[in-house]
Amino acid sequence: VAFDITKREFGELDLRDKEEENPNHHHHHLLLLRLQASALIAMAAMDLFSSSMFILIIFLLPFSSFAEIRFTEIRNDNRPIIPFDVFGFSHGGRLELNVTHLTLSDSNPDLDLSKVGFFLCTRESWLHVIQQLEEGDISCALQSDLVKPVYTFDSLKKQDRFGVLYSETDADQYTLVFANCLQQFKVSMDVQSAMYNLEGKNARRDYLSAGKTILPRIYFVFSLIYFSLAVVWIHVLYKKRLTVYGIHFFMLAVVILKALNLLCEAEDKSYIKRTGSAHGWDVLFYIFSFLKGITLFTLIVLIGTGWSFLKPYLQDKEKKVLMIVIPLQVVANIAQVVIDETGPFEQEWVTWKQVFLLVDVICCCAVLFPIVWSIKNLREAARTDGKAAVNLMKLTLFRQYYIVVICYIYFTRVVVYALETITSYRYLWTSVVAGELATLAFYVFTGYKFKPEAHNPYFVVDDEEEEAAAEALKLEDEFEL
Repeated sequence: VAFDITKREFGELDLRDKEEENPNHHHHHLLLLRLQASALIAMAAMDLFSSSMFILIIFLLPFSSFAEIRFTEIRNDNRPIIPFDVFGFSHGGRLELNVTHLTLSDSNPDLDLSKVGFFLCTRESWLHVIQQLEEGDISCALQSDLVKPVYTFDSLKKQDRFGVLYSETDADQYTLVFANCLQQFKVSMDVQSAMYNLEGKNARRDYLSAGKTILPRIYFVFSLIYFSLAVVWIHVLYKKRLTVYGIHFFMLAVVILKALNLLCEAEDKSYIKRTGSAHGWDVLFYIFSFLKGITLFTLIVLIGTGWSFLKPYLQDKEKKVLMIVIPLQVVANIAQVVIDETGPFEQEWVTWKQVFLLVDVICCCAVLFPIVWSIKNLREAARTDGKAAVNLMKLTLFRQYYIVVICYIYFTRVVVYALETITSYRYLWTSVVAGELATLAFYVFTGYKFKPEAHNPYFVVDDEEEEAAAEALKLEDEFEL
């Protein structure tokens, strides 16, 4: 980030020892040096802006701040800013930082290594640090009084490793950042970082960020709710087994996978909370998350097409939607694994985050098309087959489902994201609860509206209802999608 015009870079500028007989030559020589200095300053300023914007994006992007014990390899890296984990400290916060196999690209003893090192910074403080850098008040983020230096490399004393135990008593959400303010200076190192809070009288370590420490209980409670829903759904299927279609068994599979996904996530976070490591539960979580994501989007597509309960087959265009959604869900889950298992210190982390968001949006839009097609087909059938009441009921059902799917997508993708961004770090669990409640409501609505019916009301329609429905279809305005 910083730019230093040193004697090593520009040579000795002692004009007293270099008096030129030709004053014009001296003038041109000095002008050339100034132009070179200006060019380097401009390049450094561009690096400052781009690096500042990158770290600002990292601060603004909500991502999992579980801060399990992290092992990171940095190889020949000259990035001026490398963000590591985000963590919400309570008043008993601790950071354990161990760096090994440290090598520097330049061993010149005249280098100012106080401009290379680790520090902690809050989101609000970083905005002011950027302003200080742009105004020239400081030349390196480590020089700001708004950051909390953890370790600077001027303390190395020719060592290739160091360890730090840093205590943080000011409760806030911090990002661990590595700063390298020397031009063309590359660093290689292995970094092991662990952030945790000391809780209770026994000073028990809690590796989950403040505001997310109750997530294991939340996920476990929701998993019990979904297992209960699965039992209720099995009872409904048995009770009305004569009118059960394939889609109803598929809905049962989706509910069970959701319950298993939440159970594995509860165990995953519980182990991280106590030990700093998932102990293999993260693998099971990713497997069930992958299966749950694919089956949920497939279910929405199948219900939207009316498969099994309105028609026994899928049209070609509906099959194409599935051929688009399923591979995209595979890509989305791969991106999610990379995002969770690496971190913002990886140069491709932001790219994977963008890929995940883009693919998720495409999937959410794609699943709406079958519902739209079904609504249009029902409107056309209502005018031709003479079953106005039946078609009006089906049309109303699919319109309701269309609206509910849109609301579900909007809430879980936009509202929950906004909650993560604006909510205090102490209450980040509220966005998880909001998202899970919305998902639960969507599952319950879908099951209630498309449950098997022992006595189909469509078959008991009298003449008055038929006439009223026909009139309603005539007077009804075109449904705007």
